[in-house]
Amino acid sequence: MSKPPIWAVAAPGSRKPRFTREQIAKTALQIADSEGFEALSMRRVADELGAGTMTLYYYVRTKEDLLALVEDALMGETVEACESLPKAWRPAIRKLATATRATYLRHPWALRAHTGLRAGPNALRHIEQSLQSVAGLDVPLGQKLALLSIVDDYVFGHCASLVRRRSQAQFDRKTAKALSEAMNRYLEEGDYPHLRAMIGDDDPIDAFVKNSDFMTEDHHFDIGVDALLDGLSKRFKLK
Repeated sequence: MSKPPIWAVAAPGSRKPRFTREQIAKTALQIADSEGFEALSMRRVADELGAGTMTLYYYVRTKEDLLALVEDALMGETVEACESLPKAWRPAIRKLATATRATYLRHPWALRAHTGLRAGPNALRHIEQSLQSVAGLDVPLGQKLALLSIVDDYVFGHCASLVRRRSQAQFDRKTAKALSEAMNRYLEEGDYPHLRAMIGDDDPIDAFVKNSDFMTEDHHFDIGVDALLDGLSKRFKLK
């Protein structure tokens, strides 16, 4: 029989608990940020808090509960950044999207860890803020939810792509040289006129890096959000 989520269980009831859920979540976030998500474990958090693993189990019953606390702490960063939303729907949604992006770029490992199935207090606050952003639209609820969902998909996709590009840019010289040589062989053997025109006489890796700098990361995101909201506004006849 599965256990109920941590949010359905009251925190330990002593008047002065040694640890709070917020403290445990903050510690877990710091470990994931500094050592990677794979390093996050009940034992590692207990060690960082100066407690025994069995002591931590008194506050957090399972690894799933620990992840629920961490995910809610992440969502809390977005909620805090959006405590005051504009009244108009477009700037309100843009603020939510920008804050969500900032959270996941601060904690890129969370893009892999996120499940969306551990809804806690901050997740509910985020949903409330999202609904608030579209409350003034004179369209059915289904269209409001579709609008929010599509923007969320864009934000997560953008963040995942950006994190991937950043990691790919961290080649060592030996790896970059080997990759460039392989790409040159493929270009010589195949029919790639547009790719060849873009690369020209440059090293292939250098050409990709140079041509990826046509706009900043922030500008790229802003243009995408604006284009998406333009299209959704026309699609749903929003004012």
